Amino acid sequence: MSSQFGLLSTRRFAPFFGTQFLGAFNDNLFKNALIVLLTFQAASWTTLTPEVLTNLAAGIFILPFFLFSATAGQLADKYDKAKLARLVKLLEIVIMGVAWLGFSMHSLEVLLAALFLLGLHSTLFGPVKYAILPQQLRENELVGGNALVEAGTFVAILIGTLAGGLLAGAAGHPSWVAYAGLVIAALGYLCSRGIPAAPAPVPGLVVSLNPLSETWRNIGFARENRTVFLSILGISWFWLYGALFLAQFPAYAKNVLGGSETSVTLLLAVFTIGIGLGSLLCERLSAGHVEIGLVPFGSIGLTLFGIDLAFASPALLPAGAPLPLAGLLALHATWRVLFDLFALGLFGGFFIVPLYALIQLRSAPEQRARIIAANNILNALFMVCGSLAAAGMLGNGISIPVLFGIAALCNAVVAIYIYSLVPEFMLRFIAWLLVHSVYRLQQKGLTNIPEEGAAVLVCNHVSFVDPIVIAAASRRPIRFVMDYRIYRTPLINFVFRHMHAIPIAPARDDAAMMEAAFEAVASALEAGELVAIFPEGKITDTGELYPFRPGVQRIVGRTPVPVIPMALQGLWGSFFSRKDGPAMSKPLRRGMFSRIALVVGTAIVPAAATPEHLQEVVAGLRGEWK
Repeated sequence: MSSQFGLLSTRRFAPFFGTQFLGAFNDNLFKNALIVLLTFQAASWTTLTPEVLTNLAAGIFILPFFLFSATAGQLADKYDKAKLARLVKLLEIVIMGVAWLGFSMHSLEVLLAALFLLGLHSTLFGPVKYAILPQQLRENELVGGNALVEAGTFVAILIGTLAGGLLAGAAGHPSWVAYAGLVIAALGYLCSRGIPAAPAPVPGLVVSLNPLSETWRNIGFARENRTVFLSILGISWFWLYGALFLAQFPAYAKNVLGGSETSVTLLLAVFTIGIGLGSLLCERLSAGHVEIGLVPFGSIGLTLFGIDLAFASPALLPAGAPLPLAGLLALHATWRVLFDLFALGLFGGFFIVPLYALIQLRSAPEQRARIIAANNILNALFMVCGSLAAAGMLGNGISIPVLFGIAALCNAVVAIYIYSLVPEFMLRFIAWLLVHSVYRLQQKGLTNIPEEGAAVLVCNHVSFVDPIVIAAASRRPIRFVMDYRIYRTPLINFVFRHMHAIPIAPARDDAAMMEAAFEAVASALEAGELVAIFPEGKITDTGELYPFRPGVQRIVGRTPVPVIPMALQGLWGSFFSRKDGPAMSKPLRRGMFSRIALVVGTAIVPAAATPEHLQEVVAGLRGEWK
C-alpha cells in the first residue's frame, strides 16, 4: 500500500491533505464542544431544552449546504482552487474569532452564528476538496488519493469530536475551545499556502447568486451523465445510512448496550477505524485504478452487517447498567456488536471511495466543481430526510435495533435499484470477483490501451470467461464481438448482454446477423468506444491458436483506428476452457487462485493489421504459457 501513502510526501497532495484534515478536525471540535456545553450547561445559556438545542445546532450547521453549495461550485470552477482554499482558511480564522467573542460575551446567538459560518466554511471548501484531486493526481492515483482523504476525514471527525468534548468539560473557561480553534485554523492556513496552483477550468463563468436556479442547474449538469448522477445518489444514500447509525450511538450505547458515556466514544472509534481501513484498502483491492466493482461489494457488506447488528443487539439491558467500559467489554454480545460496526465502516469505505473517484473521473472538467456542489446538496438533503424518518419511526415506538434492520433492508433495495439502472457496477463486481477469487490476474502493458478514443482490441480465445477477464483488467468499458452461440450461453448470457457485447454469426449461419454486427462495430468505433474481437472465431480446443480470420481488416478498412494486440496466458486447462472435453464440466479443475495473465502489445496501424501479422504478434505476446 506504499503508493497511496507515498502521496503524503508529495507537494501536489500533502499540503492539501493537511488543509482538509485540519478543517474537518476544527469543524467537529467546535461543533461537539458547543453541543456538550449546551447539553450539560443549557440552563446558563438559554431556557430551551438540551434536546431542542442539539437538534437546532445540527440544523444550523447543515443549512449553508442548501443555501450556498451552488455558489461554491461556481466559484471553484471560476477561480484557482488553491487560492480559494487559502481564502476559505482565512475565513476559518475569522470564524474562530467570532466564536471567541461568543464565549467571552456568553452569547448563544453569537456562538450559533459562528456555527452557521463554520457550515459555510465547509460548504465553500467542499467543491474545492474533491474537484482539485483530478487536477493534481494522475488517474491511477485517484483511488489512493480519495482513500486518504476519506480516511483522514473520518479520523479528523473522531479526534475532533473527542477533543471538543474534552475541552468543553475540562477547560476552566469555554473560550479555550475558541483558542484551540484559532490555532488549528492558523495551521490549516499555513498548510494551504503549500497547495500548488489549480487553474480555473471556466475563468469566464458568470456567477449567479440565486441558490434555487443554480442548484437545479448543477443537478442538471450531473444528470447529463447517468453513471455520474447515480453515483451521486449512491454517495448521498451512504451519508443518509451512515448518519442514521451515528446519530443513534448515544441512545444505543445507553439504552440498548447498557454502557456509560465512554461507550459512545468506543462505538464511534470502532466505526471510524473501519471506514478508514476500508478506504485505504480500496487502493490495494482496485490495483490502483478506479474499480467500481467494489461498490456492489461494499453495499453487500453494508446490508449484511447492518442486519446482523440488529440481531446482535441485546434484547435486555445487562445487570448493573450503566456499566463502565471494562464491564461492557466483558460481555460477549458487545464484541459481536463492535465487529458489526467495524465491518459496516470497512464496507462503507469500499462503497464510498470508488464512487467519489468515478465522479471526479467522468465529470466534465469545466463542470466538475458544480457537479460536486450538486452532490453536496443532495448529501445534505438525504441526511435531513434520513434524520426525520428515523425520528418518526423511533417516535412511533420502533426500537433502535429494529431501525438498524430496516435501514439495512432499505440499503439492499436502493442498491438493487441503482445496479438495475446501471448494470456496469454489477458487471465490474462480477469481473472483479472472478479475478480476485478464482484467479490471480497479472497485467502487463495495460498502458498500451488508449485512455480515450476508438481502438480495436484483438486477442486469442482460450475460454468462456475471456471477455470478463479482459474487462476486469481494462480501465475503460469494452464492446466485445463474440460468436452468437457463446453469447447465448446460459448463466453468463446475462453478463454479455449487459456488457453490450455484439453477437456475430458466420455468413453461412446467419448473413443478416453478420452484417448487423459489422454495422454495430462501426457505430461503436465512430462513437470513440473500444471494441474487442477474437479473430480465431471460436474458443480453442487444442490450446493453440486457430488461424485468424479477416474480420479485423474489414473493420479497420471501414473505420481506420489503431489495433491493439493482446494475449491471455494461463487460462488453458481452467474450468472455463475446453481442455480434455467440454468447458464447465469439471469444477475447480485447477483449484482456487490460479495464476493467469493479460499481456497487451503496442498499437498496430490499420494498414498493417493483416490476419497473418496479427496472429504472429499475438502468438509472440502469449509465448509458451497457454
